[in-house]
Amino acid sequence: MQIGSFRFSMRELSGSMGDFGTLVPLAVGYISICGLNPAGLLVMIGLANIVTGLAYRLPIPIEPMKVIAVVAISQRWEPPMIYAAGFSMGVIWLALSATRIMDRVAGFTPESVVRGIQVALGVLLAVQAVEMIGGSWVLGAVCIGIILLLKDNPYAPAAVVLIALGIVIMFFRGQLGGIGVDGPALPGLTAFQPIQIWESMLGAGFAQIPLTAANAIIVTATMIQTYWPQRNVGVRQLSLSTGIMNLVSPFLGGMPMCHGAGGLAGQYYFGARTGGANIIEGTIELALGILLATSIANLFALFPGPIIGAMMLLVGIQLVGFGRKISFGRELIPLAATVVVSLLSNMAFGFAAGMLAHYGVGRLARGR
Repeated sequence: MQIGSFRFSMRELSGSMGDFGTLVPLAVGYISICGLNPAGLLVMIGLANIVTGLAYRLPIPIEPMKVIAVVAISQRWEPPMIYAAGFSMGVIWLALSATRIMDRVAGFTPESVVRGIQVALGVLLAVQAVEMIGGSWVLGAVCIGIILLLKDNPYAPAAVVLIALGIVIMFFRGQLGGIGVDGPALPGLTAFQPIQIWESMLGAGFAQIPLTAANAIIVTATMIQTYWPQRNVGVRQLSLSTGIMNLVSPFLGGMPMCHGAGGLAGQYYFGARTGGANIIEGTIELALGILLATSIANLFALFPGPIIGAMMLLVGIQLVGFGRKISFGRELIPLAATVVVSLLSNMAFGFAAGMLAHYGVGRLARGR
């Protein structure tokens, strides 16, 4: 079914599930370790998906901010610290959008660095995917075969078949017995102390900014231009939407959120082409948060890892393939520097290393 520029089909449904590998593990950690209310977390990410789909009319992913999520989960932050981190990100990205700073940063970021971030992200996804598939290589191989066979099937697209397969496996393992509808649960109002804004910035916020700038803003904008060259969605718009959703979400129990190149690659790979995919995903998340809030963490945690791993592996391979767009020569050095440093430390440092390599090589060439 198509309504205007929005398409609601099995392929859009499949595409909407393409970035579950990013969302599910961090959502489980936020809920089970940090104590975030599942209703608030899922309802707010669902609303963010629906509004983003309506605003952009494209499948722009909504993902957890990874540095903040990893630090918060590993250090067992209390919910108010997480809400404070989200609010601070909202203020920062609104300011960066209003001042057009990100436009200037994107303007002097070379393509070799952008492609390097994509390659590094693909490698990281592939490594994590192999670890998840390691739980059952047979199931992982079957799932990879299903993806290759059904990826472009309009009636039984791969991601839909794999999610259904995972639910069937959980059923036969007897893992669905504790999952039930306990009645509607809505997010409540939440708050934090002003001092926690600064504490969260010191703990993870400052480290999150360059990663969001590189992966969630600049590289995502580049991929949008690659997939939909006729659409004008740039870094300023992505900065604005990142700011708005993080200003609102913390007061209703949501986690810090951003866009993401890996999520966009996953959604596109599995069939998402319009904002209908975001609306479908957001509706699913709203339903899960409202109806299954008390058991959703167990549902996510028990879902067969090799299925998610197989999906992530092929998306990672697709991202690595973007490196082929760089020709051999001077551009190869900053790409390699970006990839190596990203893999050894993180993508924020990789971005900085690639920029230094690009302009350093350029200066040496001019000196000669």
